[in-house]
Amino acid sequence: MELTGYDVRAFLAEDVGDGDVTAEAVVPVDARLDATILLKEDGIVCGLEIAEAVLRELDPSLLFGRLADDGDRVRGEIARVSGGARALLTGERTALNLLGRRSGIATLTRQYVDAVAGTGTLILDTRKTTPGLRALEKLAVRTGGGTNHRFGLYDAVLIKDNHLRLGGGVAASVRLAKETGLAVEVECETLRDVEAALEAGADTILLDNMTPAQLRDAVGLVRGRARTEASGGITLETIPEVAATGVDAISVGALTHSARSLDVSMEVR
Repeated sequence: MELTGYDVRAFLAEDVGDGDVTAEAVVPVDARLDATILLKEDGIVCGLEIAEAVLRELDPSLLFGRLADDGDRVRGEIARVSGGARALLTGERTALNLLGRRSGIATLTRQYVDAVAGTGTLILDTRKTTPGLRALEKLAVRTGGGTNHRFGLYDAVLIKDNHLRLGGGVAASVRLAKETGLAVEVECETLRDVEAALEAGADTILLDNMTPAQLRDAVGLVRGRARTEASGGITLETIPEVAATGVDAISVGALTHSARSLDVSMEVR
């Protein structure tokens, strides 16, 4: 992914402000530092490129040697860095926060993808991302083997319950949305909703909070006339049964809103 859409200076400004008073007070201005970046638990690496960009913003002459690639499952050393001591200590937390956050998302995504292996069901993310970090977090989902749903409100139509209340119901809302020329997805809670969505020409039907038995009935009703997506409180424990119903995809907000950051550190060599 290109990092041109991200201003690492803004990430650093939040932490550094007018300057790193501790490093400037304690660390000699010409001191050099060699360090290792460690992933201290088993996980999927994601974010080395932006960690490097953060540190390089502070020290353009930084030496950054990767010992792993994004997508690798690793525990231990993932990079070695060498540069100005003040710069590395100043940028350490911002770089590690981004690396740990994205590695956590990639790792959780891989767990969901592994849980449905062999079914042909895609694991999708949602818009439940950290404001300002959506592209980075969605890239982490892809790194973990997941598939990105729509990026924002502008690139796909997804008619949800509140839209339906104001748009006159499933059929009327789908017909209105088809005028955009975009693929239309609509949320359905009952088989009657599914029938209405199909008749109106929906491209994807979001089967919301249905039981596995209801999902099987819905998939049988659709019979390939539209794509089917299950959603609503699906966990690692329940997702194999959901995938077994034959849905084309399962969207999981937890990939980004509930992923735990992995434990990463920078240790002086």
